[in-house]
Amino acid sequence: MFIETEVTPNPDTLKFLPGRTILETGTANFTGPDSAEASPLAQAMFALSGVGGVFLGHDFVTITKSHDTQWDNLKPNVLAGLMQFFASGSPVLNASAGTEHSTVEEDEADADIIEQIKTLLDEKVRPAVAGDGGDIVYRGFKEGVVYLQMQGACAGCPSSTITLKHGIENLLKYYVPEVVDVQAVE
Repeated sequence: MFIETEVTPNPDTLKFLPGRTILETGTANFTGPDSAEASPLAQAMFALSGVGGVFLGHDFVTITKSHDTQWDNLKPNVLAGLMQFFASGSPVLNASAGTEHSTVEEDEADADIIEQIKTLLDEKVRPAVAGDGGDIVYRGFKEGVVYLQMQGACAGCPSSTITLKHGIENLLKYYVPEVVDVQAVE
């Protein structure tokens, strides 16, 4: 198995492309070992010293290292761990893995606006950030404010605020006049 590696805009994060499908649909974000119970793959990665985050996309795994870890030391261990995991035939996610919900209580009268926002995010934003090894997940809309969560390489990236405020916010305001602000949530 040959696994390609790509750098991301976040210096603490690398994108690993094993040449196979990781998740059929959606993404999965694990910010620490305690959050990885739904994924045997994430658990295997957190067993490696220096792994601070695991993000799973359609055909990639994004690993975020701890700040005190060097990629020269961690990258070979991640590559070996990924090869060992895929050779084991274990599932990437357990069948019991749940879905995430909105962060804010939304007004049913905003259903059409929310659908427009989600469509724009899915069609125009998510493919671009997936290319950098991350994702931006919709977390709610209330009183003109869109709440988004940065995941994978996007979480903690030095340019994430610029992406969020100047890129995504401007796009949403242009197409959906009811949007007045975009805010990141954890």
